[in-house]
Amino acid sequence: MSQFATEDETELQCLLRELLKSVKDRISGAPSVECAEEILLHLEETDKNFHNYEFVKYLREYVESSLGAVIEEQTESSARGDGHAVGSGQDTLVHAVTKNTRESTQYKQMMQTLKQTMMVVVESLINKFEEDQLKKEEMHRKSQREQSSSHYTDNCSDSDSSFNQSYAFIKHEQLQVIAEKLDPSRPREVRWDALQSLCYAPPSDVLSCESWTALRRNLSAALSDPDPDISDKVLCFFAKTFSSSPLNVTKDVYTSIVKSLEAHFLYHKLSFPSGSTGIDANRPDIARLLKQMCLMNDFQKEVTTFWIRHPEKYMEEIIEATLSLLSLHSELGAEKSLEPIHLISLLDIKATWFKKWMHGYYSRTVVLRLLEKKYKTLIVNALQQCIYYHDSCDSVRDEILEISHGLEHQQIGTAQRTLYVSKELEYIYFVHSLCVLGRLVMYTNGRKLFPIKVKKRRDPVTLTDLVVILINIMYQHPKPFGGETAHTDSLSPTSLVMEVLRTLCDRTECAVESLYQIPVIETLLDPIISLLKGKLPKLNSLESALTYTADALARIATTERGLSLLLYDRNLVSAEGESISAAHVIVQFTQRLLAKELLVFSELEISPAVSGAFLFVCRQMYNTCEGLQVLRPYRLHESIAKAWRKTSSLSERVPTPVPGAPPALAAQEPQNVVAWEEMLLDNLLNFAATPKGLLLLQQTGAINECVTYMFSRFTKKLQVSRCEKFGYGVMVTQVAATAPGIVALQSSGFVQTIVVELWSALECGREDVRVVHPKSTPMDPIDRSCLKSFLSLVNLLSSPHAVWELLGRRTLPNKTEYNLREMASSVLDLMDRLIIVNSDAKIHSLFNYEQSHTFGLRLLSVLCCNLDTFLLLESQFNVSELLLQDQRANVTEPPSGEGEFIIDGLSVERSHILVRIGAVGGPSERRLPPRALQKGNDPYPWPMVSIYPLPKYYILDVHKTLRNKQESEISAFLASCKEAERDSSWMEECRRQFCKIMVARSHTLAGYVLADLLERVVLHLSSSSIDCFFPPAEYKGWGLVMDHSVKSRSLSSVEQLGVEISLRYGKFLKLLRDDSEPDLCLLLKHCQEFLSQQRINVTSDLSYFQGGYPGHDWFASTVFLLMHGDVGRSLSLLLRFSRLLPSAFLWPPRLHGSVNLPIEIAQSGIHPIYSCTAHYVEMLLKAEVPLVFSAFRMSGFTPSQICIQWLGQCFWNYLDWSEICHYVATCIIMGPDYQVYMCVAALRHMQQEILQHTQTQDLQVFLKEEPIHSFRVSNYLEYMEGLERNYRSVVLSDMRSILARSN
Repeated sequence: MSQFATEDETELQCLLRELLKSVKDRISGAPSVECAEEILLHLEETDKNFHNYEFVKYLREYVESSLGAVIEEQTESSARGDGHAVGSGQDTLVHAVTKNTRESTQYKQMMQTLKQTMMVVVESLINKFEEDQLKKEEMHRKSQREQSSSHYTDNCSDSDSSFNQSYAFIKHEQLQVIAEKLDPSRPREVRWDALQSLCYAPPSDVLSCESWTALRRNLSAALSDPDPDISDKVLCFFAKTFSSSPLNVTKDVYTSIVKSLEAHFLYHKLSFPSGSTGIDANRPDIARLLKQMCLMNDFQKEVTTFWIRHPEKYMEEIIEATLSLLSLHSELGAEKSLEPIHLISLLDIKATWFKKWMHGYYSRTVVLRLLEKKYKTLIVNALQQCIYYHDSCDSVRDEILEISHGLEHQQIGTAQRTLYVSKELEYIYFVHSLCVLGRLVMYTNGRKLFPIKVKKRRDPVTLTDLVVILINIMYQHPKPFGGETAHTDSLSPTSLVMEVLRTLCDRTECAVESLYQIPVIETLLDPIISLLKGKLPKLNSLESALTYTADALARIATTERGLSLLLYDRNLVSAEGESISAAHVIVQFTQRLLAKELLVFSELEISPAVSGAFLFVCRQMYNTCEGLQVLRPYRLHESIAKAWRKTSSLSERVPTPVPGAPPALAAQEPQNVVAWEEMLLDNLLNFAATPKGLLLLQQTGAINECVTYMFSRFTKKLQVSRCEKFGYGVMVTQVAATAPGIVALQSSGFVQTIVVELWSALECGREDVRVVHPKSTPMDPIDRSCLKSFLSLVNLLSSPHAVWELLGRRTLPNKTEYNLREMASSVLDLMDRLIIVNSDAKIHSLFNYEQSHTFGLRLLSVLCCNLDTFLLLESQFNVSELLLQDQRANVTEPPSGEGEFIIDGLSVERSHILVRIGAVGGPSERRLPPRALQKGNDPYPWPMVSIYPLPKYYILDVHKTLRNKQESEISAFLASCKEAERDSSWMEECRRQFCKIMVARSHTLAGYVLADLLERVVLHLSSSSIDCFFPPAEYKGWGLVMDHSVKSRSLSSVEQLGVEISLRYGKFLKLLRDDSEPDLCLLLKHCQEFLSQQRINVTSDLSYFQGGYPGHDWFASTVFLLMHGDVGRSLSLLLRFSRLLPSAFLWPPRLHGSVNLPIEIAQSGIHPIYSCTAHYVEMLLKAEVPLVFSAFRMSGFTPSQICIQWLGQCFWNYLDWSEICHYVATCIIMGPDYQVYMCVAALRHMQQEILQHTQTQDLQVFLKEEPIHSFRVSNYLEYMEGLERNYRSVVLSDMRSILARSN
């Protein structure tokens, strides 16, 4: 096929035409012929369909038939010559074959034939194209004369494609002739023909020609031509230019339109309509202006998508031309004139163009710079319009709703109305101005334009003034159609103002400068204060105004700065005339609303939605620790609970719908009652966001209903509220930390749902899609699909209270056979099926035995980190013996001798748990084996545990405390002060000496010296009536003759196990003798006897109240070790210590069901360590270490959970013994509030690790399993003293209030 036949040429014509049609868009969009050629030359690189074109396929076949034999021959000869096959020398071979082929005779002959043939084909195509074009031009002229010009909206939009008509390339000489013909002095027909020719030419050729300047000048003049056909034709050309040309070209066209408009408005003054007259969009001069501005506005909204790809000067020209036009403002004469800003408002009422220009930093910088330096008039006029509307809205209030409602769905056009009266134009300009100002104040440099001097105002208008004006506009909102709640017009004043206020609230820096100001808060609260004083505020729609006010206040309360402003700035005058903060006003008003005690509302029917809106504001405050602190005296939880009970009784009495009854009465009323009931429950539930709030919720008696409501929302995956970024994770964790909370979660079905979800992910998998999309083999011990369920279980069971309630006094099913379809539905089932896997039946019932059992062991490891939880599991299920049996069974079976350990995931995990529960100590007192294997011949070099006691490798050597001269300093102080010990200043001196030695030589405060110091301090404090907090309680169980009740006492299995752990730790520390067990048991019996005499009888189903304190007394064990096993000194110190306030928080059994507590707290099952200490830990953490607080929130875990674990077991296993002693001494000597500061300091110390593990999504596991490395109480004592100076007045006073009635 070296030669082409005639039929081949015809076929090539068809194929080439098809190719050109396919790439027509690319060629037509090219700015020049050279660019079009470049596009075609690089088509293979840029067009993914290149090899699918029939023309390309044809050429490929022709090349293969012409050169196939040559290429094969060259390939064989080159391969033989180089001695290479296709391998490492492949590139060299290809280059050689290509070079030889191109130099061959066949190649040169093929190229010559192809070139000649294609020249003939292209020439034929051009001739045919020109013939077709002449025919089209003639037909178009005829049709053009017959057609009337269509409406401007059909002709001037740049969304019309410029490729709908064919283009012919045009020469520069022709364009010069066209430019001359378009001169305004030429006859109309000449200019019309020139425009027709211009519209057929490619815009790229027109804009790149030498005569473009003259052409542009004449086109701009034609825009103002009185003949609408000519001006419309120019707009058509400009529209096509916009859609097909780059910015460097279109900016010239755009500026031409803008300059033309600017000249028109400067030299042809249009009067602004007055009264009932208006502007008619069909009037020729107005229509022409609107068409041009419509095209201009279309370009404004589209140009932002591509101007960043071009030099900034182009963008600056466009912006400056626009601002210059819109800044035109006539100040002369009494008659108001119609200005460009009015027309652009009519076309783009919500200022979309301005919003888009301000969105990107690239353009925003230029806009703000030009506004500041040259065109501030635009902003001044917008502000003036808002003030004008504010001042006049009273007189036009009744008309505004009708206007905004009419504009909501109106557009200018042939099918819509075209007449706009003056009031509508004023309102449209107000909306546009408000949208511009709302966008402007979002940005720092936009806010810097304020204050602004305006007419008829003596002082410049500040940013705060603007916000106050907007709020007042919102207050003057007219009544909407169809009642208070039916209004949804986005163009109503209230909707627009609220949109601006919400935008400001969402930006912290913006809100600080504009919203978080006293005048703004005063304006928002002004109607509320009036109502509290018994006066009806001058609002046209009271309910609507109050609802929107509450919405704004709620958004302010969601941020730190806004909340602080509402809680602490006492700049408002209450109804009683005293200075109070906004929070007090809001909560007083809310309580009056709930109780329906506002006299001014007696004649008005105010819907519960208003009460709900203000409850939501209060909720944004009381769901934070600091907010609850301020609102607690009002006992709002009781008010909400009372309203809920009343509403609940109403919903129960809703009659059965009667056939024939009016539908509004039959359905709407019960629906409203149920909605209000749920709203009250929702707000009650949010008290559970903080530890103290959870106590208040429990006291309302509605905790079960609230948790059930939370569960219903949780299953629907709903957020806590519109202002919350996270779901209910944190709240569930908070609730699960207490005995009544976990019982409520259990009864609601929440626990069962978590367990079933876990079982489905762990055992069921996705069998239905496995063939198509097989499940990947898990690489981690806990697969990613189960991680969320694992963390949910850890959060749920983190507190020993949860484990006591869910597992206490329960036995495992231990069935002989398990159905494969039988799913676990409780925590006990998980314990039976995944952790205590002690039979073949259990193993065979698991589809993924190794993965599922590993999951169970990981969960067990985390649970056993809490010593009280471990004691319960060990006493009930004997987990350590089960693990040891499984380890001993996990060995090989050789023909002779002992087998070797099989090292796998399960044996490694079991070994880790056995070390964790078998060794007690802080970070430098025990060594935990890692879970990961190592590379090499010995993958697990650590001793495998299969029998107790543990290998010595895991128990680190501890240095016995040396007694040296440095100890004499504190000893000397104690000896020297015997005479002055009763002096009131002795304690101050003792604290000073303690701090001095702790900072300088903390290691000397140990052993007998520390024991002596604590004895003397407790003796001194308990001898002072001022320092004694609890009333004296006489105890006769200690003396020469031991009380019979003490003798007859027996320790529970949990306490016995606790004694074993304490003795093991004491012996390891070399503090106890081998025969210390009877003494420790005796001490614990005395403590139980003493504390039981101060307990009330609580009738409750909670396991927490069955018997005495459910856990082990870790504080008593700590004191026993401190006193080196001296039972007499230990008991004496504890009895005296029990009269002091620190005993309430350091010694958990001290207040378990105590008669010293208010009855409602004693019966609540919530210990003051949780409701007080943990509450203030969260409060201080949020203020002092916000990153850590946020990390907890993101992880769904709470600081209170880990703190009650640390404090409940007196930091055993988390700190070294020396630091535990310093913790106890610091809290006794410095005050119980140091317990709070200690926890905050520890969390601050761990900040980096906490942030890191938040990212890896295992924060709760890390905090529970890992000790607090490198933490020294002495290093943080100064930091804790700083916290004392800032917070003692609040924290310590609240700790002292535990004896008073719970507020």
